[in-house]
Amino acid sequence: MISNSYRIIKKRRKKKEVSFSRFAAIDFETADYGRDSACAVSVIVAENGKIINKFYSLIRPPRRDFIFTNIHGITWDDVANKPSFHELWPQMRQMLSDIDFIAAHNASFDRSVLYTCCRNARLMIPQTDFICTVKLARYVWNIFPTKLPDVCRYLDIPLKHHDALSDTLACAKIVLAVKNETIPVCVFLERNR
Repeated sequence: MISNSYRIIKKRRKKKEVSFSRFAAIDFETADYGRDSACAVSVIVAENGKIINKFYSLIRPPRRDFIFTNIHGITWDDVANKPSFHELWPQMRQMLSDIDFIAAHNASFDRSVLYTCCRNARLMIPQTDFICTVKLARYVWNIFPTKLPDVCRYLDIPLKHHDALSDTLACAKIVLAVKNETIPVCVFLERNR
């Protein structure tokens, strides 16, 4: 269900187009069902159609519980001596500054992980809008199902799924594949809340 605030934004921004000149793509892997349980992150920055910066790190989550190891292969032993989200934030914040938007595949998930981790670490939440590449792929290429492997297969993008760096690189390449399209921003923009 679309909220009233989204409808207002949609109407107000209906004719605006997205600038693809500088954006970041982000992907998190989580250890458990808590949105604060980020155990890996990758951020990629693209500018003027080219990827200019890549960042990847394992993260020590606040709990030892690892429910999703079977999906991403990360265990507590892998992250026990890694930095916390709070310790990684300065480098991530720098990469997320001066960008037009943040792209993520299923952006509502990655946005909620980012915001929850920032809140729990008592950090300022980025005021940047998100673009969801699931919505983008459905709108531009009419791809269904729209899981990341499906979109990558359609666009011939290499993917090692649930590897944060590979997923982020794929997400950035999806955005770059449509950078010359004229697309109304309201179709796939997820406003900062």
